[in-house]
Formats: sequence, structure tokens, C-alpha cells
Amino acid sequence: MQNFILLLWHDLAATTFFEYIAVIFGILSVWFASRENIWVYPTGIINVALYIFLFITAKIYAQALVQVFYLVLSIYGWYNWVHHPSSDGQTAITRLDLKGWIFSIGLIIVGTILFYFLLSRYTDSPVPMLDSFTTAVFFVTMWLMAIKKIENWLGWTVGNLILIPLSIMQHLAFTSIQYFVFLFLAFSGWIEWNKKIKNAQPK
Repeated sequence: MQNFILLLWHDLAATTFFEYIAVIFGILSVWFASRENIWVYPTGIINVALYIFLFITAKIYAQALVQVFYLVLSIYGWYNWVHHPSSDGQTAITRLDLKGWIFSIGLIIVGTILFYFLLSRYTDSPVPMLDSFTTAVFFVTMWLMAIKKIENWLGWTVGNLILIPLSIMQHLAFTSIQYFVFLFLAFSGWIEWNKKIKNAQPK
């Protein structure tokens, strides 16, 4: 435990300015998402741009790729939240049906296999399987958020639980703290979105 704290302190001391800024905007983005606030996307785009650079530098290539995908889905999600409102002026939050679950899980499995093949053959990623799985999970999760499916918070929870130790292994200590915060915000988002679904149901 003491060694972990010393390592964490050492990594925090070596944290770059860009990582601090990326973490701040990342936390803001997830907090806005948990509150179903449109500012999730402007703050998220800044976070994404910075992490493309940071993950490439840390050789977590699949996570750098997922940031590019985040950028595309952030633009789509921003458009979808603004232009497809429900009666209260916002896009309605819904749940996945059985077909949605099967499709989402299938995408994660196929994505993991595909990314593992690419990373293990063509990159020097030290953790190709974890990198591939979290990439596939976050691809699907970001899409679920863009279309306002509450299950996106389950995806964030799984991914954050993996990226906390992965970030520490790659000496991104401050980023690992960000994922701790993201984990709690995912719980908060799940609770808040559940409340909104219940409140939207006819009484």
C-alpha cells in the first residue's frame, strides 16, 4: 500500500499540464452527462482532443483511437440531443430492449477480437487484450449515450474499473484518479437517469 502511494505521488508530480486540463474537462463532461445537460459535448470534445495526444504518448493506441470515435459521436450526440427533443424539449431517455442488448454485446465481442488482432500484431501495446476490450466497451457505450440509452452508465462503470489500474500501469496517475471520479459519476448518472425515466412515465 505504501509503495502504491509513493508511486501515485511520484506520477502525480510528473503529471503534465495537458493531463491536468484533460482531466478537469473530462470530469466536467461526465458530470454534465449525469445531469442530462447539453454541455456534456463541448466539454467532452476538449477532453477528447487532449487525450488523443496523451494516449498516443503513453502507447495506449486503442484508447487513442476510441477518442477519435468519441469525437465523431460527440458531434452526433450533440446534434441528436438538440434536434430530437421530447415534449419537455429534450431527447427522451430510454432502455435497451432484448435486441438492443444482443446487438450491443455482439459489437463488444466482435470489437474486442478485431482490436486485439490489430494491436497484438501491429503495435507495441503492453496490454493488448485489456486495451482492446475497453476500447470495444467504450465504442458501444458512447453510442448508447448519444442515443440516450440508460445502459450507457453500465458500460462506463465496467470500462472505468479496468482503466483505473491500466492508467496507473502506464504512469498516468492523475488520469487514474479521474477514472475513480468517473466511476462515482457513473453511479450518479445511473440513479439520475432512472429517476427521469420514472418521472416521464404516465401516472
